Amino acid sequence: MKLYGLIGLRLGHSFSARYFAEKFARNGLDCRYLNFELPGIDALSELLRQQPELCGFNVTIPYKEAILPCLAALTDEAREVGAVNTVRIEKDGILIGHNTDMEGFDTALGELLRDEQPSRALVLGSGGASKAVCAALLRRQIPYRIVSRKGPLTYADLTPVLVADTPLLVNATPQGMWPDVDTLPDLPYQAIGERHRCFDLVYNPEETAFMAACRSRGARVCNGLRMLHLQADAAWRFWTAP
Repeated sequence: MKLYGLIGLRLGHSFSARYFAEKFARNGLDCRYLNFELPGIDALSELLRQQPELCGFNVTIPYKEAILPCLAALTDEAREVGAVNTVRIEKDGILIGHNTDMEGFDTALGELLRDEQPSRALVLGSGGASKAVCAALLRRQIPYRIVSRKGPLTYADLTPVLVADTPLLVNATPQGMWPDVDTLPDLPYQAIGERHRCFDLVYNPEETAFMAACRSRGARVCNGLRMLHLQADAAWRFWTAP
């Protein structure tokens, strides 16, 4: 039986194991997918020693950038993004890093936008997930600014005028993720209206506090579940490629 998995700090929110279990059962595959909570990225080497049957794994918060020094090589997509969410383990134990978040986000974003081309975007957060979002926006030629607590553009800088003039808002932070479901990014939500498209990478809960606040102002919203499924399927293709 082949083993795959997910590494991260806390994984109680994740639907990945359930998605892959259903995928394996549906296709009659003799595989397992397990969650591996690591206290730090330094614990990865011990995990690999304890799980020699591991063929590949996904990477989530907060290790999408921290894992880079652990990898022997990166795909073009991983180099473009500057973060890794998928790792393939070669037969000789070499770790190859890839990024499927960009592909998953780009496809899901296209479904949210339909035929629209937003004039600009605000990306909330500056971590590994944010990097994939920014790479996809760059490919789509959508100008964007990153908002983070460290700046240069901070949440305190988000005036109602700036938010009103930015039709695409993407939450790439863990704000609102289970179990902290009542949290949301600090925005002037009164500036959001029907012309806004608001994408939340969080998918648990199904409707986050950010989505609810934006929807109440008339915005079209989307959670990260479709992105999760798309990036997971892309990860499977990467793991099983000849």
